[in-house]
Amino acid sequence: MRTGFADLPLHYGHCPPWLFQRMKRLGKEISEVIVIEFGKDEFLKRLSDPFFFQSFACVLGFDWHSSGVTTTVMGALKEGIVAEETGISVLGGKGKASKKTPEEIKNLDKAFNFSEQKIYELVYASKMSAKVDNAVVQDGYQLYHHTFIVSEEGKWAVVQQGMSDKSRYARRYHWLSEKVIEFVKEPHAAICCDVTGKTLNMSANESEEARKISVDLVKEGQENLKRLILDMKHEIDLKNYKPLMDAHEFQPKNYEELVAIRGIGAKSLRALALLSSLVYGTEPSWRDPCKFAFSHGGKDGYPFPVDRKTYDKSIEILRTALDNAKLGNREKLEAIKRLKVFLPEGFE
Repeated sequence: MRTGFADLPLHYGHCPPWLFQRMKRLGKEISEVIVIEFGKDEFLKRLSDPFFFQSFACVLGFDWHSSGVTTTVMGALKEGIVAEETGISVLGGKGKASKKTPEEIKNLDKAFNFSEQKIYELVYASKMSAKVDNAVVQDGYQLYHHTFIVSEEGKWAVVQQGMSDKSRYARRYHWLSEKVIEFVKEPHAAICCDVTGKTLNMSANESEEARKISVDLVKEGQENLKRLILDMKHEIDLKNYKPLMDAHEFQPKNYEELVAIRGIGAKSLRALALLSSLVYGTEPSWRDPCKFAFSHGGKDGYPFPVDRKTYDKSIEILRTALDNAKLGNREKLEAIKRLKVFLPEGFE
């Protein structure tokens, strides 16, 4: 189930090397504390929560309201987290790095001793989560960043991001494997964003009938589908004809199988949704699934510039506590836990 969205203004530039190196180290220590205290499943669950993720980024000192939050934080975790130490591996990344995710997943058969079937399932999950956010939910954001976080037990989370040239915003999508029943049916649980708009949401409950009709249209005789498309050529791009004819050969059993077919993208799914509405009156959902986050300062100086001395001290405290905990001495780790009594009410 996709667990959330976050919309962020598009910011350009790079994270300063001095900050990124500290983000790697502090991100690693915080991640290890969560894994030791609560387990790998909880770590995946927290990354899939857009509110936790935003808070995590603020603690690491990055801009609180920037598209770079996603790419930089996940880049720091990918470089900082060691699979052999935590049982967690961070794969993928921004641009070309995102395309390498399937190959990186296949290499996990060595690190985590996954079977061929498990590797196949993980590759499928990575590809489908990206395809759903690019094509099933058509919100105007094109993915350019995809990270796949997997535990040695084979559970996973996805943190990926798309951008919109029109709105000049980026939108972050969160997924969590334990909640996935169907990739194409109401995958949202918690959502944060600033900009909403008219969206073809074929994953919504309201689109159930439109999903069924879409599959039926593809499975019907090719001549009938071709006739419908030609009759409505003013509304539907004729370029969608060939991929739909190719999909007919597969005879998909359900909408997820249809979406998974190579060559079926946003335009083809939109054509089927439009045909479903125009011919059969099964209106799909046009509801945007979005709804509307400093410990060490921020890179952009808000609420104050990053305090490097305090940042390094935080890394040292967590590193010492973790080293002692691994040796059986949990005194410092327990002391950190007790600090929550000093938080104002409602901040736990």
